Amino acid sequence: MRTLIVAVCLLLPLTAEGAQIFEKVGTLGGQSLKIGVGARAAAMGDAYVALADDATAVYWNPAGIARLSGQSVTLNHTSWPAEILFDQAAYVFNIKWIPGMLGVNVRALTMSRDIVRTTYLPDGTGDTFDAGEWAYGISYARSLTDKFSAGISANYVQTGLADVKGKSTTFDFGTLYDIGLLGAKIGMSIQNVGSDMTFLNEKVKMPTFFRVGGSVNLLQRGDSRVLTVAEFTHPSDNSEKVNWGAEYAFHDYLFLLTAAHRVSVNVSF
Repeated sequence: MRTLIVAVCLLLPLTAEGAQIFEKVGTLGGQSLKIGVGARAAAMGDAYVALADDATAVYWNPAGIARLSGQSVTLNHTSWPAEILFDQAAYVFNIKWIPGMLGVNVRALTMSRDIVRTTYLPDGTGDTFDAGEWAYGISYARSLTDKFSAGISANYVQTGLADVKGKSTTFDFGTLYDIGLLGAKIGMSIQNVGSDMTFLNEKVKMPTFFRVGGSVNLLQRGDSRVLTVAEFTHPSDNSEKVNWGAEYAFHDYLFLLTAAHRVSVNVSF
């Protein structure tokens, strides 16, 4: 009996914390907006807000595109089980008479058409349907000083299931600051702030994200470079998370990356 009481006392805090972690999961719309883009960002554990030095910055931190020059393009394609596809494309450019950089991007989570089935016609009615979520965005960023840049993105988001549609307009804001020592930078972004999406006469909120992080060059010797990044993320529908990543680069053509995530009390690699 004493053993049972001790076990219950030990389990209660964990159960309460677990319930707190998952109490808001699945309560918001626009879930595809939470999917990160770019192989490098994924390999660094999604700790990218303070790095954001390529065209994928339109997603992670729009302030990052202010550091680019000329034109930059990124294309990403992911194939998931059940024939679900995630695609993303971004184009960053500048116009001579507009100070700063501009970017346009599109994201799409789609599935192949499936058969409409009912209780009485389990083999299909002869009709088909599809589902997906699309986001179209435009970004603008500018370096306000030689160390500080800021950016903003506006996104049009649309969700579809068969003939039912939902739409929303969201905004992302970001800043990036060079500390000036060891290439260290501090980045911050707020994502998906905007209007609720109306779907089947029900209003659902968008998954707002707050990210803040830092990056630093630990080693720069000859053709070798070691970069590390860390990021704190606060989503509106889950618990806070700390991401960490590191990258070893040799002559800018060989890259080795590692990452880790820490969520509440458990760590996974």
